Amino acid sequence: MRPIHDSKNSLRCLSRRELLSRSGCGIGSLALGGLLASSGSLKAAPQSRAVTESPLAQRAPQFPAKVKRVIHLFMNGGPSQIDTFDPKPEVTALDGKPLPDSIKARLQPTQRNRVGVLFGTPFHFEQRGQSGLPVSDLFPRTAEHIDDLCVVRSMQGEIANHTPGLLLTNCGHSTLPRPSLGSWLLYGLGNESDELPGFVVLCPQGLPTAQSRNWTSAFLPGVYQGTHIDTEGSGKQLIPHLTRNDIRAGSQRAQVALTQFLNQRHSEARPGDERLESRIHSMELAFRMQTAGTDVFDLSQEPAHIREMYGETTHGRNLLIARRFAERGVRYIQCYHGGGQPWDNHSGIVPRIKQLARESDQPIAALLADLKQRGMLNDTLVIWGGEMGRTSTTQSGSMDPNRVGRDHHIDGYTIWLAGGGFKRGFAYGSTDEFGLAVAEESVSLHDLHATILYQMGFDHKQLTYRYSGRDFRLTDVHGRVVEDLFA
Repeated sequence: MRPIHDSKNSLRCLSRRELLSRSGCGIGSLALGGLLASSGSLKAAPQSRAVTESPLAQRAPQFPAKVKRVIHLFMNGGPSQIDTFDPKPEVTALDGKPLPDSIKARLQPTQRNRVGVLFGTPFHFEQRGQSGLPVSDLFPRTAEHIDDLCVVRSMQGEIANHTPGLLLTNCGHSTLPRPSLGSWLLYGLGNESDELPGFVVLCPQGLPTAQSRNWTSAFLPGVYQGTHIDTEGSGKQLIPHLTRNDIRAGSQRAQVALTQFLNQRHSEARPGDERLESRIHSMELAFRMQTAGTDVFDLSQEPAHIREMYGETTHGRNLLIARRFAERGVRYIQCYHGGGQPWDNHSGIVPRIKQLARESDQPIAALLADLKQRGMLNDTLVIWGGEMGRTSTTQSGSMDPNRVGRDHHIDGYTIWLAGGGFKRGFAYGSTDEFGLAVAEESVSLHDLHATILYQMGFDHKQLTYRYSGRDFRLTDVHGRVVEDLFA
């Protein structure tokens, strides 16, 4: 309450609502009305002036889409393809033998200087499902869903190192700052949810290599940047400072409304400042997230059999949260295996990859089964893979199975896709007998991005943003849609 003098010069108290009504010709009151309406506390009041459309407003794609949302399971560090989904019996037969000089000469200089001997996988491959695609015994539960997977064995990168590999995979450029795939999708489609961010990054136990550059919006407005969440955080408030305990809900609504009114006035005096517009919309979204954001992390709402299916583990919770985000309208959800680069197995690959697969196999299988039983797999694209693969040779002279490791490899590695209109129980492309070069149907990261955008309803050459005198796009001047992957 604030004391004022009325027309009769008598002192009386002015309520918060009256203050907002009288300030700035009543615009503060309109802002409060909008916030209260969005929170369900008040019916929307008629507005006396045109309101600028939110940059997160839903937009139709360029043509009918097969995919509504993406869940990207990122095995950061680079999983070994010949130990998981691309068996190489020839390498196993030559285990311990030196790599032929003619093959060694094709390797990148860094790999060539530290290449060891051929190292056949110690894991057993078995043909699974009606498709008969081979899967390593590292992934027995995921193998039960092999008939839903589209396995691409001919991926190719550009630079055999983690930071450029991550940036190329996420942002389409290995060195320069570019908007990430999730940011492009949010820019093209807007946000389906009014209460949750449209692009979420779930990473337990820290940040991946290259950190927030993996989900940057770069020169796109900041409102399209990914929201990072450390799902190993304690309690329900996994987004820091999301909720407040020092103020009542009604008072906070009025406080936010007044702040937004002042922001809007500041913005009107400085038209075209996208950073300010992004802050305004981010504040509004954060206010609405205070209920929805805590709700999505509350896994106690899930039936016991669903929680058991995913497993009461870090990765089980991570992927269950991802599904809860997906069903609430979030466009792009990335799930990193953990901080740093856990799949970067330069040494001790045998015990290490066993642990990594054991951590992720059950949750991945649960996610696929859960999406399928909810009817969501048809219009949800699930992607599995890392920023690179591994060599079929050892990195050092040691052949101790507990110490041997594999080096980085970008000239033929494996990812898989599930749902979203992609072929099921299908393998595309192949590598040579040593697993070190693409033999058939190479797929670049630009090709993959163009293909994903196509399934989301966009021509990758037409989804552009004008910046610094040039029309930029995710695929730069590259990329082709790999139509052979479509069902």
